[in-house]
Amino acid sequence: MLRTVLACLVALFAAVAAPAPAHAQSAPASCSTTGKNLYVRDVMTDIYLWYREMPNVDPTSFASPEAYLEAVRYRTLDSTFSYITSREANDAFYSESQFIGFGLSTMVSGVEMRVLQVFPESPASEAGLSRGDRFVEIGGRPVSALIASGEIESAFGPSEIGVETDIVFVNQAGVRREAHIIKRLVTIPTVSLTRVYTISGRRVGYLFFRNFVTPSYGALDAAFAELSAAGVDELVLDLRYNGGGLVNVAQYLASYIGGARTDGQVFAEYFHNDKNAFRNHIVRFEGKPQQLRIDRLIVVTTKGSASASELVINALRPFMPVVVIGGTTYGKPVGQYGIAFCDQLLAPVSFALRNADGQGDFFDGFAPDCPAPDDADHQLGDQQEGSLKEALTFATTGACSSRPLTLQQKANLERRVPRARGWQSVVNAY
Repeated sequence: MLRTVLACLVALFAAVAAPAPAHAQSAPASCSTTGKNLYVRDVMTDIYLWYREMPNVDPTSFASPEAYLEAVRYRTLDSTFSYITSREANDAFYSESQFIGFGLSTMVSGVEMRVLQVFPESPASEAGLSRGDRFVEIGGRPVSALIASGEIESAFGPSEIGVETDIVFVNQAGVRREAHIIKRLVTIPTVSLTRVYTISGRRVGYLFFRNFVTPSYGALDAAFAELSAAGVDELVLDLRYNGGGLVNVAQYLASYIGGARTDGQVFAEYFHNDKNAFRNHIVRFEGKPQQLRIDRLIVVTTKGSASASELVINALRPFMPVVVIGGTTYGKPVGQYGIAFCDQLLAPVSFALRNADGQGDFFDGFAPDCPAPDDADHQLGDQQEGSLKEALTFATTGACSSRPLTLQQKANLERRVPRARGWQSVVNAY
């Protein structure tokens, strides 16, 4: 069940022991719209990384704290990162890996919307949806029309229990199906898939990792125990839909991968604004009992790979080669503190993170070393799936393949898609 956040400061992208920002120590004067707006103004002028760039506007003139945040964010770099969500939604996601929805991830390409991932025991799973299916109608409207009008992002309705809609889809066998689905609490498996492939005499471990949240610790322990017992020579870490999460979980995962070579080394250094320079500190890699003995990391990414996913790549690069397969990542080298107020939670960009070499300016994302499609015609973990096939090729040959991308695959990789906004970019699902 959803649990209420009790602390005033909730660690989102930075799960670290740090004093709460001054304004997070007290509640708003009231939970009226004016009270909330003034509170958000006070927090932003204190902890926001770019507080000097905030325009001087009257917070009481806005209809909601969300509207005020939109008006004052530093759009040059923060057009989507800072956000406000409900305390219940935040706690459910970070504490339980849960969100309210139908339980699926999707991709829009041209005039099509396709299913990329379906979570087990979800409304989407019960409706018979699976990776590769094509939506024809949502709520009685053609998907092509929803895409053309720019309404596709909101086609599934708000993230509220009980929201329902009718869908029509065509599965990979070409069968047209109809279903009625209702939103409820859905659990995202943090480690969605762990496999070991034996190719050309090499044992290649594969880990599909979905989000950086509290349940990830136990799931990663189990996954790396399996990979370590298998004696893998290579690791393919699939982060293609991972929108991020807790920095401490990123540190935990990267420590397993880095092994002895990174134990005690700098994982990341925090940098805050000048009012909060006392919060600057270094986080280090830790030793893990089931750490792997690998010489490089192969990572599968898409535009949906963000924040803590990119942090793992950036943190490991000073110590080992990190080869990126797939598409360019999201581009988010900054993080937030979650500050609870009334029944909501404000997550303003509060710090930047740099690796041991002082590198951390990747607002354009990490480009792939070996471009490859997110191939929805094959299931995740299938050795013939485009990105995994390319990753396995690199793992066994040390080079990108010479397989040319189709025109449609090139268009999908190069298309300029709108960034998902705030909370949605973290959950990365409906």
